[in-house]
Amino acid sequence: MTTTPPAERSTDHATFIIERTYAHRPEHVFAAFADLDTKVRWFGDSDAVSNGSQALDFREGGTERLHMTLPDGSAMTYDARYLDIVDNARMVYAYDMTMGGQRISATIASMELQPVDGGTRLVLTEHGIYLDGLDKPSQREDGTEQLLDRLGAALDAVAAER
Repeated sequence: MTTTPPAERSTDHATFIIERTYAHRPEHVFAAFADLDTKVRWFGDSDAVSNGSQALDFREGGTERLHMTLPDGSAMTYDARYLDIVDNARMVYAYDMTMGGQRISATIASMELQPVDGGTRLVLTEHGIYLDGLDKPSQREDGTEQLLDRLGAALDAVAAER
C-alpha cells in the first residue's frame, strides 16, 4: 500500500507506566484480555468497532487485530503480537497502529498482574515510537488510561453477571 508521506519524517520516543488496582482476582483481570467476548466490552470504541472488526488469538505468538472506523470516517487499525504470556501474571506484546492507512506508532508493552488484598494490581508499561507527528505520547497515555478505566467497568459488569 502506498501512502502519502508527511512533509517531515520524525520519531518521538516515550515510555509511560500506568497502575490500576481492581477489586477482582488476577484470573478475572487476565480473562478480560484473553477472552474476545469480554475484551470487546472495554477495548476499542464500541460504535466504531461495530463498523469494523476485532479478532483475537491470545497465545504466545498469537495476534490481535482491531479495525475501526472513527466518527470522522477515518480508518484506524491496531495490530498486536503476543511475545510472552504467563497465565494470570504477565503479558508482553508489540503493536502498531495506523490511521487512514498511515502508520502512526510502534510500541512494545508489558502488563503485569499482582495479587493484592481484595483484588489485583495491574502495572502497564509502554515504550512507544510515535511517527511523523501523527500521534503523540500524551494522547496515547490518556487513551490508555481511559481504556484501563473501561476495563474496570467491564470487570464490574462481568462480576455482576456471575
